[in-house]
Amino acid sequence: MSSLDKIDLNNIYTVMRERHSVRAYDPSIRIPREELKEIIELATTAPSSSNLQPWRFLIIDDKEIQKQIHPITNNQQHVLEASAIIAVLGDLESLKRADDIYNRTVEAGYMPPEVKEGMMTRIQELYGGLAPEQMHQINLFDAGLVSMQLMLAAKAKGYDTVPMGGYNAEKFAEALQLPETLVPTILIAIGKGTKPARQSIRFHVDEITYWNGL
Repeated sequence: MSSLDKIDLNNIYTVMRERHSVRAYDPSIRIPREELKEIIELATTAPSSSNLQPWRFLIIDDKEIQKQIHPITNNQQHVLEASAIIAVLGDLESLKRADDIYNRTVEAGYMPPEVKEGMMTRIQELYGGLAPEQMHQINLFDAGLVSMQLMLAAKAKGYDTVPMGGYNAEKFAEALQLPETLVPTILIAIGKGTKPARQSIRFHVDEITYWNGL
């Protein structure tokens, strides 16, 4: 029985405390694609700005492609060893799918049609005139939310992860031939760790918390 088997990963508090960034993986482990899809499905319960859900996921589980992007990620060893690399992409044209999202919301009975129409008007006013750079900033915020949830979902299923911001996003997009509308935000390595994560400390809550002002 591994140490992981002794941990109650059905408890969200346990999952949050046990999740650590792991940088050494067993390269022989393959995660079934259906299981990766389940992890992403759980991750996408995260909130997003106006529920536009701008995140798109590029899953790289081909070892040859992992080798190809290895130099682009500053030669981080876990890029080669992980079962997969999940690239969280931000869709600069997520606004185009707003009507689809809110139509489905109405069909599911979660929102009356007249409320949906009001929402669509406000969303167009909020996002319709934004430059790509501004949309990217919003997408970065949403990417952080979904990425954290993805890593927690992975831990709950017994997998380790590490988020990566240390890579060349432009070269990554070029290597994977991404359209200009899909911009890389965060890369996440996922797999079975072979070494314990390096322990780290956190500030005490009293050092970082203020009440009703500074």
